[in-house]
Amino acid sequence: MASKGKLGALLLGGALALSTTAVADVRPDSLVQSKVEYRLQQKKELHNVQASVSDGVVALNGSVDRYKDKLEALKQVKKEKVDAVRDNIVVNGETVPDAELAATLAKQLRNDRWGQGHVFNWYTVSVKNGVATISGDVRTPVDKDSALSLAANTLGVKGIVDQVKVQPTSIYDDRLRLQMVRAIYGDNVLSRYGTNPQAPIRIVVDHGRVSLYGAVQSDMDRQIAGIRAGQVSGAFSVENHLTTDQSVIR
Repeated sequence: MASKGKLGALLLGGALALSTTAVADVRPDSLVQSKVEYRLQQKKELHNVQASVSDGVVALNGSVDRYKDKLEALKQVKKEKVDAVRDNIVVNGETVPDAELAATLAKQLRNDRWGQGHVFNWYTVSVKNGVATISGDVRTPVDKDSALSLAANTLGVKGIVDQVKVQPTSIYDDRLRLQMVRAIYGDNVLSRYGTNPQAPIRIVVDHGRVSLYGAVQSDMDRQIAGIRAGQVSGAFSVENHLTTDQSVIR
């Protein structure tokens, strides 16, 4: 009987401990708000952002100069492991015409050298009311993060729609990529494209399927690139999307 009494005491003690822990995990809204506000005020670019908390849900209001600052505000709030965040922050920075902003973003993405092998990445950009939709295929998550970071730091961007696809990790595809680079950029006619800092011939490989993107100077160059890619053994298919429209790399 004594052992049962001890067991009961242990179970009761455990239940009380669990109950205490559960209560401790529930933080008052006022405490959460003070912690969030403190984090926001540590960043000078977030001084115009205000936070309010109701039932554990944080609402962010106010304005920032750049879209990257909006992302930083969300990042700071999530460090407090809140239940949810309502993002009402407005990007009030300089307004840039959509066509001009799209051209700027496209140029930045073409020149991005942070990723591992930029020649294997291909992006398309469209902008509507300052919101940039970025699509395309990239080799690694590093490439994708770099591209989105560039866009977020660009003056005039009010929002970003991410439609960038990261290709799956594949030793086979990586080997095929290198073979394609040698075949295309190693050609006597096409070698001059290797000196272009924007690398106009992009090589996208997905499960052995190859797609060529970008702009070349003539239809003959386009045909030669397709032929060289088609001569590489191991490619299941080759789609030639190269164009002679130089506005693609304006």
